[in-house]
Amino acid sequence: MVTDVDGNRYIDLTAAFGVANTGHSNPYVAAAVHDQAVRLMHGMGDVHPTEVKVRLLEALARIAPGDLSKTFLASTGSEAVEAALKTAMLATGKPAFAAYRGAYHGLSLGTLAISGIQKFREPFAEFVPNSTLFLDYPRADADAALDDAEGALRSRSDIAALVIEPVQGRGGCVVPPAGYLRGLRRLCERLGILLIFDEIYTGFGRTGTLFACEHEDVVPDILCIGKAMANGFPISAAIARPAIMDVWPESPGEALHTSTYLGNPMGCAAALANIGEIERLQLPQRAQQLGTKLGARLDTLRARENVVDVRGRGLIWGVELRDTKSAEQLVKKALKAGVILLQAGPLGSVISITPPLVITEQQLLHAVDVIEACLE
Repeated sequence: MVTDVDGNRYIDLTAAFGVANTGHSNPYVAAAVHDQAVRLMHGMGDVHPTEVKVRLLEALARIAPGDLSKTFLASTGSEAVEAALKTAMLATGKPAFAAYRGAYHGLSLGTLAISGIQKFREPFAEFVPNSTLFLDYPRADADAALDDAEGALRSRSDIAALVIEPVQGRGGCVVPPAGYLRGLRRLCERLGILLIFDEIYTGFGRTGTLFACEHEDVVPDILCIGKAMANGFPISAAIARPAIMDVWPESPGEALHTSTYLGNPMGCAAALANIGEIERLQLPQRAQQLGTKLGARLDTLRARENVVDVRGRGLIWGVELRDTKSAEQLVKKALKAGVILLQAGPLGSVISITPPLVITEQQLLHAVDVIEACLE
């Protein structure tokens, strides 16, 4: 629940861009930040790592899929993705990347190069590299989509890595067909291309597993995480296989890639507490259970004239409307009725539903009732 300055209360179906998985101002996370702030608010994470940073790195190595165990910490999703891109370039010696139309990986100049949403790229096209190979994000027929991807990737010899969201978030809550991610893993191995999963939106229980790639038991070469990592404190990470992360040269005294707030003690404390809460409350399982009920309820909206599609997994769902104006009007009507929604998709025609994973079934289904009423 969110309360505004006038005391009005709202059901939040956004988790503030997918961040507040353990609930807004989770008391355990808030207490961890307070305790750490009293002890040490800031440190030099890449020069003199704090004890809490070491504990977070150990925790991430424990929960990350497969053999992903070496981590570069950052502050934002864009930073995590850029660290992954730099790592891939060092590991392969190649300068270009493959990504997907509709992809959202951040808005820094580096991440705009692999952004598949044109409205974000166009104003800065003069400064953004134009070497990215863009593929169509699959919606059906995994085999055909994999054949298309292979043909496109074989046409280029300069691709260092392929970057994909296991579920497109900002792009409209698009779920790939079963088997696509597993086939993509095999394809990248055959072609000698690294595979980067951007799970900044889908990580930490959102899709019904701790990480979305676990639905197909696929382990990427590099995993990017953020948003829900610390439930509101700015921190992110790129986690890689040791052999890949070890391509970074030993620092001669000045780090080749770093930032002032790398491994900030409060961020590390918040992330540790948040991981503990996710595990204690079994939030991935909860997202899966609530997602089954949510999906069935949302499916009834297909009968509405202005609903084009309903799709999702766990607690990330999209209701695609016939046009942008319809989505904009629905967001405004729902807000007046006490429900916070966001638009998504390249055209803003998708209503994104990504509530905190601690939402009650009653709150969730009531909010969908409000959406249905606002569609009339």
